[in-house]
Amino acid sequence: MQARGDVFTTDIPARLDRLPFSRFHWLVVFALGITWILDGLEVTLVGALAPAIAGPDGLGLTAQQIGWTASAYIVGAVLGALVFGRLTDAFGRRRLFTITVVVYMLATIASGFAWDFWSFMFFRFLTGAGIGGEYGAINSAIDELIPARRRGQTALAINGSFWVGAALGAVGSLVVLDPEVVDPAWGWRLAFIIGGLLALIVVFVRRYIPESPRWLLTHGRPEEAEAIVREIEARVERRTALPPMIRPLPRLRFVRRTRTDWREIWLTLVRHHPRRTVLGFVLMATQAFCYNAIFFTYALILTRFYGVQPQAVGWFMLPFALGNFLGPLLLGRLFDTIGRRTMISATYALAGALLCLTGWGFAEGMLTAEAQTAAWMVIFFFASAGASAAYLTVGELFPLETRAITIAIFYAVGTLLGGAAGPALFGALIDTGERGQILIGYLLGGGLMLLASVVALALGVRAERKGLEEIAPPLSLAPEDVPRDVP
Repeated sequence: MQARGDVFTTDIPARLDRLPFSRFHWLVVFALGITWILDGLEVTLVGALAPAIAGPDGLGLTAQQIGWTASAYIVGAVLGALVFGRLTDAFGRRRLFTITVVVYMLATIASGFAWDFWSFMFFRFLTGAGIGGEYGAINSAIDELIPARRRGQTALAINGSFWVGAALGAVGSLVVLDPEVVDPAWGWRLAFIIGGLLALIVVFVRRYIPESPRWLLTHGRPEEAEAIVREIEARVERRTALPPMIRPLPRLRFVRRTRTDWREIWLTLVRHHPRRTVLGFVLMATQAFCYNAIFFTYALILTRFYGVQPQAVGWFMLPFALGNFLGPLLLGRLFDTIGRRTMISATYALAGALLCLTGWGFAEGMLTAEAQTAAWMVIFFFASAGASAAYLTVGELFPLETRAITIAIFYAVGTLLGGAAGPALFGALIDTGERGQILIGYLLGGGLMLLASVVALALGVRAERKGLEEIAPPLSLAPEDVPRDVP
C-alpha cells in the first residue's frame, strides 16, 4: 500500500478475493449467518406460541392484540433496519453487528418476562428492531469478506438458513406446548428466554470476526485495513496455501473521506443507478408479498380447508421449511456459474408459474393437505433461492459506502409493500371460505413473481465472480479510476 497526500493506493480488495475458502470464512458464515436461524426460530415460534400467549396461562390477549404484537415486530424490524443500517455505514460493520445482536438478545429474554399486552408488544418491537438492524450489518459484512467466486452461493445459503430456524421453531413448539413436558404457564416464557440465551453464543463467536477491511478503506483508514488483511492471510496460510500470483494483483486508488450524506445516497439510488434501484425494489417487494402471504396464512389453509388439527400444524411446517432451505443450498452454486441474471429470472419464473398451477389445483379441490404441502415445498424450493438472491442483489449492486443503508431501504420498502399487504389480503380471502376467492390471491402472487422474472431478465447485472469494486465503484474511489461504463 502506498499513500500520497489524500489519495492512497491499495490491493486489499484483490487480496481478499484471491483467498481460498478457508476455516476463517466458515467462521464468518457461522458467526454472522446464525442470525437468520434465530430470525426463523423467532417468527415460527411466536406463531406457534400465539394460542398459549393468548390463553389463561399466558397474558390473556385477544386475537386482535396478538395481531398488534406481530405488527409491532414488523414495524420494529423496518425501523431497526433503517436506523441501524445508517449507523452501520457510518460506524462500521463489526460494531453494529455486535450491538444489534445484543438488542435482539435482551429484548427476546424480556419478552419471556412480559406481564401484560403493552409490555409484550414493546419487547416484540425491540426484538424486531434488533433483527432488522442485523440485515444491513450482516449482509454487508458477508459480501465484503467472502471471496468473489463464492459470494453468491455463500450469501444464498446463509439467507436460506432462516428455514433451519423455522424448522427448529416448529419442533420446539411441539415440546414447549406439551403440558406433560412443560408447565403451560411457563412453556411459552421459557421458549423466549432460551431463544435469547442462544444469542449469547453469537455474541461470543462474533468477537473473532474483524472489521471489514473494505469499509475501513472507504473511510480513510487503510493502515487498519492492511493490518486486518495481513492477519486474515496469516490465519488462512496456517492451514491452506495461498494461490500463486501469476501477475501482480490489481491496485485501486482511494480518496480519504469519512462520511456519506443522505444527498449522496439519494443520488446513488436515483441518478447513478436507477435501473438497479428498480430491480431491487421489484425483487424485494414481490418476494415479500409471495412469502408473507403464504407463510403467515399457512396454518389457516391447513386447518380450515383440510381439517388439520392446530397442534399438528408443526409437522406440516417441517417439509415446507426443508424445501425453502434446500433451494438456496443446492442451487446457490449456479448463481456463481450460470450467473445472477439468468438464475434469478428462472427461479422467480418457476416459482410464479407453479404457484398459479397449485392455486388452480386448490380451487378445484384436487389436493389433499399432504399434496398441498408437497406442492408448496417444490414452489418454495425455487422461490427461496430467488428471494435469497434478492438480498444478495441489493447488497452487491451499490457502492460500499451506501451498502448497509441501501439493503435496509430495500428491505423496509419490500416489507411494508409486500409483507404488510400479502397476509392482510390472503387473510380476507380465506375468511370468505371460498376456494375460488383464494385462487385470486394465488394468481396475484404468482403473477407478481412472473413479473419480477421479466424485470430481472431485463435489468439484471452480471455480478457473478466479480469484485465488489468492479460491480459498483466506491464513492471514495479516485475519479480517474472510476469506469465509465457501469450500468
